[in-house]
Amino acid sequence: MICSHAAQQAGLQIEDLTRLGDIARQACERGGKLLMEHYGHLETINNKGRFGDLVTNADLAVEECVLEFLQQQTADIAVLAEESGSIGEASSLLWCVDPLDGTTNFAHGYPFFATSIGLTWNRQPILGAIAIPFLNEIYWGVPSLGAFCNEKPIKVSSCESLENSLLVTGFAYDRQSRLDNNYAEFCWMTHRTRGVRRGGAAAVDLAFVAAGRLDGYWERGLAPWDLAAGVALVELAGGNVTDYKGGSFDLDSGRVLACPPGMQKILTEELNKISPLDPDSFGAPELRAMGS
Repeated sequence: MICSHAAQQAGLQIEDLTRLGDIARQACERGGKLLMEHYGHLETINNKGRFGDLVTNADLAVEECVLEFLQQQTADIAVLAEESGSIGEASSLLWCVDPLDGTTNFAHGYPFFATSIGLTWNRQPILGAIAIPFLNEIYWGVPSLGAFCNEKPIKVSSCESLENSLLVTGFAYDRQSRLDNNYAEFCWMTHRTRGVRRGGAAAVDLAFVAAGRLDGYWERGLAPWDLAAGVALVELAGGNVTDYKGGSFDLDSGRVLACPPGMQKILTEELNKISPLDPDSFGAPELRAMGS
């Protein structure tokens, strides 16, 4: 298992893991509370350079709050944060912080967003916490303890068939300018399942897979702060996390497949049947020249 192996390699004992898990959870609680203080009355919404890639004053305020707390509690652990980048001296232990996952949702008042904090060792997830403040839910997981929503243990679903599954996915910011954009996979899976949701917040998607609300999640174009906490949660809730071909998960690849054990082979096989759609079929003929 990714998390247990990474914890062993890091030399972390159960006491260390419990303490660090509690720190992640407290940091998420602070972040989620501050998000709700800003929810519905943002002061600024800016574009970070890519179409649709937004940052608000809430992102910045929450990140400052979370980073201050992590610095107070674990000054010896470096941080990789979405808005601030790398902070602290490089080390094998690293906090991956997304202060507001689902910024576009948040900016529009759509209540599907989270604060996500994961701890990694040499880019392998160990533990994590995800606050979904609109639902008053904090998902957290620690090796040897398991995965939880608030105080209730959670586990992945028992689904073992595509036709009975409810899946979730997402689309990268550069989806308009490249054929490798997940549209084909979305259409393929939608016609073979009970449905495919697009929530717009990877951390929430992963938390819901961990809790058994969803039966699988795949996406590409993601950053380490999108994935670190949620990947840990899914695995600690009994799920499998791999690349699209069923191989080892790579935090820096930007791609993930997370699901219950009974869905692993099925989803891997289905994802590898799919080729990119004809760009004309979804109104993007400018992509044809790029794909030719």
